[in-house]
Amino acid sequence: MKNILYLIAIPMLMFSCTATKQVSNAAELKGDKDQRITESTVDLNDIKAHIHYLASDEMRGRDTPSPELNIAARYLSTSLMRYGVKPAPGCKDYLQKVPMKNIIPADTGTLSIGASQLDLLTDFIMLDGENLELSAPTIFLNRGTEKDYEGIDVNGKIVVTSCGFDGQKSPQEWFYSAQQKQALSKQKGAVAHIEIYKSAQIPFYFLTRFFTGPAIVVDEGTADSLPMFWVSAEDTTAIVSLKEGKTPCNIFVDGMSEEEIETYNVVGVVEGSDPKLKEEYIIYSAHYDHVGVGRAIEGDSIYNGARDNAVGSVTVLSAAENIAQNPTKRSALFVFFTGEEKGLLGSQYYADNPAIPLDKVTYCFNSDNAGYNDNSVATIIGLERTEARNLIEKACSTYGLKAIKDNMPEEGLFDRSDNVNFARKGVPAPTFSLGITAFDETINTYYHQPADGPNTLDYDYLFKFFKSYVYACRLIGNTDQSVFWKTGDKYYEAGKELYGK
Repeated sequence: MKNILYLIAIPMLMFSCTATKQVSNAAELKGDKDQRITESTVDLNDIKAHIHYLASDEMRGRDTPSPELNIAARYLSTSLMRYGVKPAPGCKDYLQKVPMKNIIPADTGTLSIGASQLDLLTDFIMLDGENLELSAPTIFLNRGTEKDYEGIDVNGKIVVTSCGFDGQKSPQEWFYSAQQKQALSKQKGAVAHIEIYKSAQIPFYFLTRFFTGPAIVVDEGTADSLPMFWVSAEDTTAIVSLKEGKTPCNIFVDGMSEEEIETYNVVGVVEGSDPKLKEEYIIYSAHYDHVGVGRAIEGDSIYNGARDNAVGSVTVLSAAENIAQNPTKRSALFVFFTGEEKGLLGSQYYADNPAIPLDKVTYCFNSDNAGYNDNSVATIIGLERTEARNLIEKACSTYGLKAIKDNMPEEGLFDRSDNVNFARKGVPAPTFSLGITAFDETINTYYHQPADGPNTLDYDYLFKFFKSYVYACRLIGNTDQSVFWKTGDKYYEAGKELYGK
């Protein structure tokens, strides 16, 4: 199969090699050294060729998992090979295996306590666990922080908490904090963990729709995970009983099954040119998967994913070609993630299993897109949150674009892309995006729609956008200034701990 994948990828690579270069004449190059180097490699025809290949109908939307996604991985890895980028440690042929499993959800389940009986996928959902039947007393521990457990014996009990930690309002944040609580409850000897869910942002019936279908998750290799549930706060009688802990809670779940699957992150490295600074690494990242084939709209069922995220993947390819030819002072890691559309899975796995220890990674410059409705700007999700802001603004303004921060905080965009898995570890990690100012009709015409094909893009705008990204990469890779979190950022303390500041 690997040989077949190579053969499929090679024709497009050959075309990209022979395309006429659309770069500035050397005599016309202006600006500082990094700008001149940027101008010397960023090529409009290469940009078009890469995007047209990755977002072609033949790639069938690059779903996770799919044969086409693996073909895309080979295309990216052979591109890195052609540029002279080396495989990262532990990533044979540039591929980091990401073990995943496809979970077929349970179709039967009840949670009974006192006079109340709650039904699976109507009143409660299972976040993690297997088919089970158990009966145990409950104990309510507020938010489930370390302090809430102090002096409390939870051995053999079902821990009950409210979703999230204090200050967290996003259900996306609650999901990740639930994993922390699950681990703590397991460590303390609990037999299950129930969280009480109430959110106007994402009503409970939205969650139940999501959990009725198969789910792709990272296979952590642990068969004895603690059962973890979210229960709707709507049934107040059941909630009162769960909090009081006077009546045993009976949980029955059946019908779940799972199958193993394999996908890959693509990871390459270029050693830095400075004898000292080469020990520091910058990650340049993007996800290369999309949502595959779905409901037909006007006869088209292939969700090509040109904007999301062939564009992002190719910006990183452009940076890889440029830095491989002209290394920056710091070393460079180029990482293409699988499974972003299934819940940031590839970046989750990489952040937990990095090719280079994360305390050696100074910055993660992610590239991800929903689309664009303003071709005079580049939207940097997290622009104001790190000390590299001035470098990114300089790069964009050089090519006629204005770097703007995210003005849609209600969308939680920083926490919805792969960058957040590095931010949680403490690595400064903004996302470089096409010019988006609102999720309006222009964006929604293409976002996760079959219309998002390569022929619908403004390539004059993309040429400026790509040069801005590559130039920013060079400035960050060569700078003598700090690019750390701004003081007071919610990930500032995690960064201090990671780097021993």
